[in-house]
Amino acid sequence: MNPTIKAVLDFLSAHDIPYEIYTHPALFTIEEALEYWAKIDASHTDGTGPTHCKNLFMRNHKGNRHYLVSYECHKQLDIHSLEHMLHQGKLSFGSPERLERCLGVKPGSVGMFGLIHDMDLTDADPKELFENGHRVKFFYDSDLLKASSVSFHPCDNTATVVISKDDFLRFLDIWGGEAEALEMAQN
Repeated sequence: MNPTIKAVLDFLSAHDIPYEIYTHPALFTIEEALEYWAKIDASHTDGTGPTHCKNLFMRNHKGNRHYLVSYECHKQLDIHSLEHMLHQGKLSFGSPERLERCLGVKPGSVGMFGLIHDMDLTDADPKELFENGHRVKFFYDSDLLKASSVSFHPCDNTATVVISKDDFLRFLDIWGGEAEALEMAQN
């Protein structure tokens, strides 16, 4: 098994978080993913397929603060609207180097499970840390709280992992960083 995916699954198992995993070719766009996610939705015969998430990794204009934003995959956000919602000033996308350093992922594989790499940061530059000792602040679509389950890539875009909404919230508690739900309108 891919060691990146295995690390996420091991973390979930170690914390008694049940999951379903689905493998697929590398997916780089929502359009590509929707084809494979339709198969995941169909596998939930009760009609309550997971809410699939789109994820953005941003940094502030100084480059010392990092933000992960996850929202329902059919919603569209532009950076200016996101800046107003987050109240963090001018934002830009994080570089591949920042993605690797802060979330342990490569472009195209960003997702909430990358937060497992935002724990125990003894070697981190103190200038990058929030007061809670984490490099990343997590913002998520409040609609995720209405879902029965949610899906994210497990730090690699060749798989999708589904967990329940309750386990999503438990994962965030285990991570221990700052997480904030936002009202993100459907465009």
